[in-house]
Amino acid sequence: MRIVRIVAVMIALISCSFAQKEVPLPKDLPAYGPEKPLQAPQVQKEKLGNGLTVWLVSEPGFPKVSMAIAARGGLAADPADRPGISELLANTINQGTTSKTAKQIAEQIQSAGGDLDIGSTKDAVIVSTSVLSARANTALALLADLAQNATFPDNEVTLAKRNLSDSLRQRESQPSFLASRAMARALFGDDPYHVTAPTQESIAASTPADLKKIYAQRFRPDQAIFIAVGDFENGAMMSRVQSELGGWKSQNGTPVAAATIRTTTPRPAVFLVERPGSVQTTLEFGTFGPMRGDPDYEAARVANAIYGGTFGSRLTTNIREDKGYTYSPFSNLSTYRSAGVLFTRADVRNEVTGPSFNEISYELNRMATTSPTKEEMDKARRYLVGIESIRLQSRDSVAGELASLWVDGLPPEEIGIYGRKVASTTPEQVDAAARKYFPASRSAVVAVGEEKVVRDALAPFGLPIEVVR
Repeated sequence: MRIVRIVAVMIALISCSFAQKEVPLPKDLPAYGPEKPLQAPQVQKEKLGNGLTVWLVSEPGFPKVSMAIAARGGLAADPADRPGISELLANTINQGTTSKTAKQIAEQIQSAGGDLDIGSTKDAVIVSTSVLSARANTALALLADLAQNATFPDNEVTLAKRNLSDSLRQRESQPSFLASRAMARALFGDDPYHVTAPTQESIAASTPADLKKIYAQRFRPDQAIFIAVGDFENGAMMSRVQSELGGWKSQNGTPVAAATIRTTTPRPAVFLVERPGSVQTTLEFGTFGPMRGDPDYEAARVANAIYGGTFGSRLTTNIREDKGYTYSPFSNLSTYRSAGVLFTRADVRNEVTGPSFNEISYELNRMATTSPTKEEMDKARRYLVGIESIRLQSRDSVAGELASLWVDGLPPEEIGIYGRKVASTTPEQVDAAARKYFPASRSAVVAVGEEKVVRDALAPFGLPIEVVR
């Protein structure tokens, strides 16, 4: 969803501008006003006779509607001999149906004032769009057609495979991609979540017949959801959904099950991805964190904001502002249906690879052993609630958030629950989450860079260093 990405960039810029310390704020500024609770969307929930889940959020006024169809079964459900085929599936669903060519599909969605955004995650494939409310019926009919009647024409699949192969080569030139791929393997081993992208071999071997088979397995109403957010009346929208999607029938076969993941503490080691001639090292620390529905999820989010998830965090203050080792270190808590991952990443100059490793380890351990100050708590809670409030101003973001909740097996009310729990998180809860998830000894480490630089810089820390591909 393009608007989600744009909002994320705006949020990052706002965070940077407010976090700078060079110019002190006036001393006579008024105190914070009372914190407003996060306003969660009001969701009407229905289930059609064929098993399709429907969530509708009516927000009259601005004449736009965002829609999404999410089907369970993403990268983690890909066959072992076709890793990453979900990405090819997402790239070809809109390349033809039984009644429309790829060109006609593109023209139809553009005539409605929108575009199609189709992507694959670890756990799902999501088809979404945002259109003028006056053309919502056109967009809904098109989404329904794609969900039920995609044909994967040979010529379009051939072109998509070539484009995906080129895209993969480009991504493999980026150290961040190499780090993510190596970290997924370090954490998940051979478990389904180790797949982050296709391989050249799987792209070459994939056929239209493979795509049709996987499409039939995943795009079925009993494991899918339709979401609409925007300027419509619930009753009228529900009638249209029933008309367009009520006749959708499941193919024979078993629905895609949730991935089975072993979330044991990763083996303490440095996994080295060689990048000859690199003038910097990409360091990534990764470990398992809570899932979205876990009781300590919100406390872990607050802890992460304090540690490295904001521009004014401990980690950024340390290795960017104070020491100048890197430009943009960050940490994040990513959640999937069956696992949560806490990771830290920093691109650092070769000559400070060792010191950066030391300071990241220090900040992880400091988070696990040092209680946050009142100021850190206040800033982290306000930041998280405020950012979520900004995100929920976009209908695309609301639809995307609801889709993610459903994929993870959570109700739509979780949006409001999240805001309330973040706002009420205590220092004691943050301490408990930090002790559980943040000790550096719980992390696997990936280093992407010049082999000799990494080996020499990290040798004093005593961790085994293993070259991975």
